[in-house]
Amino acid sequence: MTAVLLMAGCATKKRMPSAVSGQAPEEKAWHTCLIQGARATVTMNGSPMSATVTMQTVRDSMIVISVMPFGLEMVRFEATPLEVTGINKIDATYATATFAEVNRRLVPSVNWDILQQVCTAELPTGSEKAELRYQMGDQTIELNITYPARKLDVPVRVNRLNKSRYKKIDISKFL
Repeated sequence: MTAVLLMAGCATKKRMPSAVSGQAPEEKAWHTCLIQGARATVTMNGSPMSATVTMQTVRDSMIVISVMPFGLEMVRFEATPLEVTGINKIDATYATATFAEVNRRLVPSVNWDILQQVCTAELPTGSEKAELRYQMGDQTIELNITYPARKLDVPVRVNRLNKSRYKKIDISKFL
């Protein structure tokens, strides 16, 4: 594989021309995805809880999930390909964990690709509804999401929340 270095001012930049690599660059279907007004129901050991959910995604970079059971954001999840942060706005607490740490308690495991598929309505089950089932210890967690139309390549606000107002807790207490 041959790489070409381009000089611009005092910086260098790697670039792979398609003529050198012999292959055309992969075309991405979307860069940002916004799903507003999704309906999510989480059932834990028979007790259902429903909320409206907004999911904002920047492809392969960051996801923000806002959970609004009564029209106000009460819980927020932020994810990058390396970690997940859960923010409980009611208790003013947050927890951060890698996917490996989350998967010590969750079966089947979840990873960045699966989370990105859930938050962009790109699951193999289709773009209208998702049904997921997990086991956490002795608790069964069922997640049902009904998706409205998704908006691709629109501006999204995926800025990390300023956590200085929140108390950091261990992920086991958050889950």
